[in-house]
Amino acid sequence: MPTVSVYSMSGRKTSTLELSDAVFGIEPNVAVMHSAVINYLANQRQGTQSTKTRTEVSGGGKKPWRQKGTGHARQGSTRAPQWTHGGIALGPKPRSYRFALPKKVRRLALLSAFSSKVAAGEMLVLSKLALEEIKTKSIVALLAALKADNQKVLLVLPEKDEKVIKSARNIPGVKTALVNTLNVYDVLNCDKFIVVKDAVAQMEEVYK
Repeated sequence: MPTVSVYSMSGRKTSTLELSDAVFGIEPNVAVMHSAVINYLANQRQGTQSTKTRTEVSGGGKKPWRQKGTGHARQGSTRAPQWTHGGIALGPKPRSYRFALPKKVRRLALLSAFSSKVAAGEMLVLSKLALEEIKTKSIVALLAALKADNQKVLLVLPEKDEKVIKSARNIPGVKTALVNTLNVYDVLNCDKFIVVKDAVAQMEEVYK
């Protein structure tokens, strides 16, 4: 079984925790993780980019010159794509980039991401995380104690805690998440994967 160190909020190592092999100890599947990241990024695209074709550009109703005898190439409209102020040929139009991955693939990708973080020594477990008030300095001090300051951090909570979420949201590179909102991109994109101990138990229950 893989094991990780458990730290207090002061950054002191208090114990170690054995993790489930089924969730945190599998052989990471790089191809599946790549597919999951591509899927996540594609689903984030708004797909609102748009260009006007020659039928949508104003003007161009009159033929610029007669068909023959001028020495110019024949032209039917000043709004054809080769003209300045003409329409765009084959330009983007609003569309959806969304696509879905099979449920088993999504699950394997998440388990692979968890396991890769454990194998790389980038997963830390907090014995508890409780703040008396909304204070950014408290989270900054916590990250400094865990030697995770000035890094990308994903902080996983067992339940919604407004004090923690609001205290962390102004810190660059720090993101909070609940167990049921985790995704492969965020897990792989962080330098430190910090999970509250109660959240570890939930992850082993949900993703086993």
